[in-house]
Amino acid sequence: MQTSAGSSKLDAEGYRPNVAIVICNDRGKVLWARRASRDGWQFPQGGVERDETAEQAAFRELYEEVGLGREHVRLVARTQSWLKYDVPRFHLSARRGHFRGQKQLWFLFQLLGADSDVCLDRVPKPEFDSWRWVDYWDPVDRIVEFKRQVYQRALAELEPFMAELTGEYRFVTESRTL
Repeated sequence: MQTSAGSSKLDAEGYRPNVAIVICNDRGKVLWARRASRDGWQFPQGGVERDETAEQAAFRELYEEVGLGREHVRLVARTQSWLKYDVPRFHLSARRGHFRGQKQLWFLFQLLGADSDVCLDRVPKPEFDSWRWVDYWDPVDRIVEFKRQVYQRALAELEPFMAELTGEYRFVTESRTL
């Protein structure tokens, strides 16, 4: 995400509009990326600018964060509504005003290109420094706690579209509950 914190307007409840991006390959794996100079891993995500739609933001963030253009992916689906999470107070600076957290629309993309098309340094300050393919549900267990419920809800909603791409519902597990 190469935008300033003030570039996206907060809603009346203090949530910043944001997009989250799930990229899958032809083996049913999803792209999982490590934040630059940190140990945290997550899906690519970023703010929605004032003059763009959520879909436009998703394509912009896709390019800025993992170097993929429209020619490398196919948009498969998105969540029907915004999914919100609160950022814990100890993560917030005093300068954030009434910022509470993020509200996200989640987008599922299918990688049409090759793994070598992923490029983490297309922008001057890359968001990520490493990436790998992981099983569909792995991110739910690996993401920071305060984002976990949103990850679970988003992946559950996108799962039927993922299953259509692979031809089976192998991602569903009995232990996954909302």
